[in-house]
Amino acid sequence: MQQSGYVYHKEEHYLTFEGILYRMRTGCPWRDVPTEFGKWNTIFKRFNDGSKKAIFNLLFKLLSENTDTEWLFIDGSIVRAHQHSSGAASVEDEAMGKSRGGLSTKIHLAVDSYGLPVHFELSGGQTHDIVHAESWVTHSPSSDFVIADKGYDSSTFRRAVSR
Repeated sequence: MQQSGYVYHKEEHYLTFEGILYRMRTGCPWRDVPTEFGKWNTIFKRFNDGSKKAIFNLLFKLLSENTDTEWLFIDGSIVRAHQHSSGAASVEDEAMGKSRGGLSTKIHLAVDSYGLPVHFELSGGQTHDIVHAESWVTHSPSSDFVIADKGYDSSTFRRAVSR
């Protein structure tokens, strides 16, 4: 992409954001993002700045406001961490837990009737789903029906859902 040099050039912002989404969808290294989206370093810097300023959290919240929440589906999924993920020490909690299979993270997700995310949380991979269940119900929009697997079968969770 030809750089215009202008700060508020809409096409550059659009392509940069598309580059960020491309990288998130494919999981490719930043250097492998196609040049049609712009320079990889620019895309990475804008992603990094946006993450630090919680811009992506704000976008997620804005896009999940007008959802069809007649049905609310909740579940958790374990994601294995890369073998080099236990490197440098970090000040922040990275939501990684150690289990028999190595380091892992669990993604707890609540989606609406169309499968669009309305709330998510991260935790260590060994954390049981029921630990985050009440938090999902509290932070997710109210719904007529809540669908979950047997990992959420507890009287405490049922009371939280019925409120």
